[in-house]
Amino acid sequence: MNWGKGMAIVMMLFIIFIVGMSCYMFNMPADDYDHQYYEKGLNYNKDYVKEKQVVTDQAQPIIKQVNGEISVEFKQPAIGTIKLITPLGKSNDVTFPLNTGSGIYANVPLIKLSTGRWAIRIDWNSGNKSYLFQQDLYINGK
Repeated sequence: MNWGKGMAIVMMLFIIFIVGMSCYMFNMPADDYDHQYYEKGLNYNKDYVKEKQVVTDQAQPIIKQVNGEISVEFKQPAIGTIKLITPLGKSNDVTFPLNTGSGIYANVPLIKLSTGRWAIRIDWNSGNKSYLFQQDLYINGK
């Protein structure tokens, strides 16, 4: 075999490799990224300020699981939302409205929730200030 045939074979193999990789990459699913990436980036500073406000005011809520409910104790009356996030996907996440009235306790029923690892995200207003608290928790049976 002479040099010309060898170079032609190497170039053909390289072209086949490039075409194969291009086809493979174009057939990859397009959903491998977070569609709300930029919106989350813009809102990150707002969430950071709320989380820092919890530390500054020492307003960390106390979370307990009692009698088939999650009990959340605040320092002052609170209005907002409690979101329970599961690693099983967004369709299984549950959001509850939060309004303690004149008290400081809020209860979340565990009726719809499966046993396992969850994350709780509490976003509330209290005393003209906004707060955000996140914590991992394990939900036992009902």
